[in-house]
Amino acid sequence: MKSLWQQLVRQRQYATDAAGAARKWIYAKAFQGEPHHGNFRLETEPLPATLRPGEFLAEAEYLSVDPYMRPYMLAYPEGSLMIGGQIARVTRSENAHFPVGATVFGQFGWRTHTVCDPARLEKDKPYVLPDFGGLPTSLGLGILGMPGNTAYFGLQELCQPQPGETVAVSGAAGAVGSVVGQIAKIKGCRAVGIAGTEEKCEWLRKIGFDAAINYKRNDVYGELKKAAPRGVDCYFDNVGGSVTETVLKQMNVYGRIAVCGAISNYNSAVGKVTDPQRQFVFKQLRMEGFLVWRWNDRWLEGIEGNLRWIREGRLAYEETVTEGFERMPDAFIDMLRGGNTGKAVVKV
Repeated sequence: MKSLWQQLVRQRQYATDAAGAARKWIYAKAFQGEPHHGNFRLETEPLPATLRPGEFLAEAEYLSVDPYMRPYMLAYPEGSLMIGGQIARVTRSENAHFPVGATVFGQFGWRTHTVCDPARLEKDKPYVLPDFGGLPTSLGLGILGMPGNTAYFGLQELCQPQPGETVAVSGAAGAVGSVVGQIAKIKGCRAVGIAGTEEKCEWLRKIGFDAAINYKRNDVYGELKKAAPRGVDCYFDNVGGSVTETVLKQMNVYGRIAVCGAISNYNSAVGKVTDPQRQFVFKQLRMEGFLVWRWNDRWLEGIEGNLRWIREGRLAYEETVTEGFERMPDAFIDMLRGGNTGKAVVKV
């Protein structure tokens, strides 16, 4: 099964030269367990000499690696282009809405150059980035893009945190979780983050989390009891598994849970956990999974909201930047191992 952008982003052949070829990473072998370099293959392809009306050519500047790519690629056949978003600069254009020099976000996949006609896409349409006012354009892949909007809408729309409540976040030092905790603080809540290293926990405290728990070195149940003595009202779940089982046991009555991901299970078999139904019944909990695309019609609202909080000094961000398009697999593998703090991006 191919994505719409893979079906509709059109590449036409012509005599190639050094400036006329695109590089792309192919899903060469289906993932089994943790991804490795044998799962990927680097290829080149020619670019068209001319563009048709409505098309533009974009040259990638930053590419994203995200946890969702690991489970999503299982639906694609071997030989497909690796999926993902990128920040790119328009270098040629026959589309007035995407002029030469514009900086755009597009779901173009792991490739250096893309010819796109937005009118032929039913969804995943590219857009010109709003003015970040001197901030790095790479933030369009993170706090001012999909991860930031995931935190912005997922927490506020599903958990609906109220002042004085306690919000727990798993995967808290990642691109999404770190923003969730900070928005919880903006909303007047206590924020407790769960992450995988002491360095990440220290960073979470630095950016305003009230407490941070290293799940690899500490008793999560006992530490959470200390960090959230009045229980947990809202839980933003990025990991699933045993961490989530532990948090659910400390949820308050009428607690709300937003399920964003299950990264603990992406590279391995699903671990056994206690049946949570009793917790849901007696505590009258509400859990809802979501994909951020449900708020596509409000996309710029989220970006502008997070941008405003950054300018006000209420939202901090971190990026883990890998240099070089040829290192896309390295960045992806490292991110799934938890090697990143904040958003993981690759600079071309």
